[in-house]
Amino acid sequence: MLLMAAKSWLTHPAALMLLLMNWMECTLCSGFTVDPPADIVISDPGHLGYLDITWSLPTSLTDKTECPKLYQLEYFDTYRDRWNAVRTPQRTYSAQFDLTKDVRVRVYTLLNGPCTNGTLTRSTNYTELVQKPPSTGVADTAVKDFVCVYHNMKYIECTWGRSPKTPAYSQHNLYFWHMELEKTEECPKYLVLSGVRSGCNFTGTYLPDFTDIIFCVNGSSPEGPLEPAFISLQIQDHVKPEPTEKLYLQTGSDRKLELRWDPPAGRVPGPCLEWQMEQDGKIAPIITGQTLPLTHDEKISCFRVRSRLNKYCAEKSLWSEWSRPMCHPEEKEVTPDPGSDMVPVYVYVAVAVIATLVLSLCVGAMLRLRAPKQEKEPDSLLTTLFAQNPLPTAGGGLRR
Repeated sequence: MLLMAAKSWLTHPAALMLLLMNWMECTLCSGFTVDPPADIVISDPGHLGYLDITWSLPTSLTDKTECPKLYQLEYFDTYRDRWNAVRTPQRTYSAQFDLTKDVRVRVYTLLNGPCTNGTLTRSTNYTELVQKPPSTGVADTAVKDFVCVYHNMKYIECTWGRSPKTPAYSQHNLYFWHMELEKTEECPKYLVLSGVRSGCNFTGTYLPDFTDIIFCVNGSSPEGPLEPAFISLQIQDHVKPEPTEKLYLQTGSDRKLELRWDPPAGRVPGPCLEWQMEQDGKIAPIITGQTLPLTHDEKISCFRVRSRLNKYCAEKSLWSEWSRPMCHPEEKEVTPDPGSDMVPVYVYVAVAVIATLVLSLCVGAMLRLRAPKQEKEPDSLLTTLFAQNPLPTAGGGLRR
């Protein structure tokens, strides 16, 4: 009990000290409180949710020119589902928001210099603005399953699916923007599936890596505009390497088997890749090299590999397709002896020639035997006809 009382007695002054320090941090030495900014204004320059935020100096600090002022801006990032904070001496800042969700912003005032005896002091309260999204478009018609793939860092394709509630004869449009563009641009080449737009091909269009790229897919229909969908991503997180083309199996001097392969050709840096091997349907742990010692026995085993970018080059990545399998031991093709194949060929040719000659002789003989018989049969037939029907005489009568 005494120990618990001592702890309580020590804790109580510590709590009071923390409260006092917090009060001193938020209060000026001269006795007046630091006020938050007077108001907040959010404006949209048309960059797919990259909004400009401005606020005003508190009226109580208008004449405090000798005291440096800072502002702590906090805004909710709906793409990453977290609050972001930044301190700036300016009274303006720009940030990216999903325009289909609430825009939430709050700003504190911070004061320093002779007004606070050199202690940075933050306002107790903040000025906040919550801006509701506009309710535009036919309900539940936003596109589904928006996916972008950076194929071997050569070209980018983004695809999407239609909502089941999308009206017939609807048309989707894709727009994109990033910091290096002055204005929003439309998809350079749409992908069409069954007569409707289902994606966009960015071949030949520059999209920077390690930069937030904002996509908006909206559309029109006979029932009105479709609900828009906003997507923010960085393309280096969507790289899909090409599959490995060739695997090599080699046996060392110690009779141990080793699997080796080459990285896929293209712009993907080899050191950025990590690998996964599959042996007879079982996937091995991820490795970083391009060689792997193997355990094997007399039975046939088949191997294949795939790759993706590691965490040091991208926050996330897509696995490549599996390579073609390679098996060990390989089934060797038996190559026939060329000399042994020559005799049957000559035999076949000789037999064919002899058969042709024999057939020709037989046909000729049959024709010669049938020719005299065919010549005699017409003469016999004519003789019989003349005997039964004698020709008339010159006197005009018939002989009896």
